[in-house]
Amino acid sequence: MNLAFALSISPFVLFLVLLLWRKLPLLKVSSWTLVLMAGLSVLYWRILPGLFFASFAKGFFVALDIFFIILGAIFFLEVLKDLKVIENISRYLESFSKDYRIQVIILAWFFENFLEGTAGFGTASAIVAPLLVGLGFAPLQAVIVSLLGNSTSVVFGAAGAPIRVGFAGLDYAAVPQFASWINCVGIIVPVFMLLAITAGKADRAKQIKEALPFAVWSGLAFVIPSALVVPLGQEFPSIIGSLIGLALVLLTTKLGLLVPKNIRRGAAVGLPAEKQSYFKLVFPYGLLIVLLILGKLLIGPASFSIPFALGHKFSLFNPGFAFLAAGLPIAIVWGSRRHRIAGEAIKKSLKDALGPFLVIASISVVVQLMINSGLNSSGLPSATNLIAGSFETRALPFWLPLSALSDVFSPEAPRSPI
Repeated sequence: MNLAFALSISPFVLFLVLLLWRKLPLLKVSSWTLVLMAGLSVLYWRILPGLFFASFAKGFFVALDIFFIILGAIFFLEVLKDLKVIENISRYLESFSKDYRIQVIILAWFFENFLEGTAGFGTASAIVAPLLVGLGFAPLQAVIVSLLGNSTSVVFGAAGAPIRVGFAGLDYAAVPQFASWINCVGIIVPVFMLLAITAGKADRAKQIKEALPFAVWSGLAFVIPSALVVPLGQEFPSIIGSLIGLALVLLTTKLGLLVPKNIRRGAAVGLPAEKQSYFKLVFPYGLLIVLLILGKLLIGPASFSIPFALGHKFSLFNPGFAFLAAGLPIAIVWGSRRHRIAGEAIKKSLKDALGPFLVIASISVVVQLMINSGLNSSGLPSATNLIAGSFETRALPFWLPLSALSDVFSPEAPRSPI
């Protein structure tokens, strides 16, 4: 292993050591990783000064894009908590089916996919796990099932944030559709949920057999619609796919199709005492979807370049603004503390979004420094090229994206002046 390669991978090594061995907070880990890469860029690669500062600028604006998504998602979620929307959803499950297997799949599959599409960042599991405990499941079972539900839709994250930010600066038009077909594995996720919630039952095999058609149908009902709505944009597969799937499953459940013949009741505890109208439960989500679609269609292509950030294009359509626009009027009209809830939600959103923003900004700058380190006065290849060049094996397609990133930002590639 030569020195250049060792230094190229040193940021990854430091990150893993501090996170897994020293168990430091993620913000400290990402900050120290940034310090190391910045030092190497200046002292070893001798990156051009303009590119050094431009890398910081681009990393900041990439992180700012996702900051608005996190901010809006948390604000919207806080408003829904004030309205008691989420905790009342479990109450309404009994009106569709009293079978605990059906209730779990509706909550942990459809509702959790929807939460991942709207809020992301672990929110789905954090919300659904307590609801499953309320249905009578042991905490460990609830965590396992909620983590299963927070799986396939993660690739689209909060309104497409992983693709939007992870492929920033690249042509990722084909990525959402490709990701949706890979997500066909989601067809079997409800089956695994069924296996988890029946563990320890004396008649487990019989209970699985009874609910297996419903589990498979639930997988298909989400996966197929989510793949079909991809042309609308990466913001919509999890959101609209879960809503269409849920509508299909609720319809077939009401018609008695593909549901277990024997009703198995759970040991529900702690369900909320008050019920709300369907309109109050559905309207916030409906308004959000309308605003997302209108924003995507009307201002989606609009953007402006930031020359001093390597020509980074900042999109005028950010899903976070739709979350804010949907949550604000609802908080004012329906909030239990109409004159305070909006302000309190904004404060909490800013506080909770700041940490992820700093982490993402630090790592984004590290990536930009690695990509642009090849434009230097030392004559060395970039860190990404050194890493990719060391894996010229049959596994090269796995590492090729690293090299492709360097090609995109190579001196020959068109870019705005710094």
